[in-house]
Amino acid sequence: MTFVLGGAASGKSQVAECMIINSGLSPIYLATARVWDDEVDAKVILHRTRRGPEWHTIDAPIDVATPLGLATSSQAVLLDCATMWLTNVILAERDVAQAQADLLTALAACAAPVVVVSNEVGQGIVPENALARKFREAQGRLNIALAAQSDCTVHVVAGLARTLKGTAP
Repeated sequence: MTFVLGGAASGKSQVAECMIINSGLSPIYLATARVWDDEVDAKVILHRTRRGPEWHTIDAPIDVATPLGLATSSQAVLLDCATMWLTNVILAERDVAQAQADLLTALAACAAPVVVVSNEVGQGIVPENALARKFREAQGRLNIALAAQSDCTVHVVAGLARTLKGTAP
């Protein structure tokens, strides 16, 4: 598993997409975003257009374990992104610790190579409201767990990728 971490609009999705395409395997995109408004809709359209028709997209706002379990060694999976997935888990009032454990188990068991994208959220100010603080803490714990489990961790800033752990694919 490769973990790609960066700030919002840092270029991390494009870096991750290149990793999947360069694998030479059939690209699968696990989309975790829910379209809440026109802004999100425009971003989803931009990402889909950039990826192109060779990608098979699976909408997986919360249940990513099922499609990860169905992936084969002839495929490469991009989970984009863990941040939106966690947002969906929290807003659905699911058990965050159990959901994280299930995600990590599914990633470890997946037959396909997986690239997971996530946002770094711990470099800003402490949020003023309890829900935002809960999210920031949960995202930090998830990112730590994903980095620990990954074979390779890449940090993206301004479109530039720097490998923090392992060898980038």
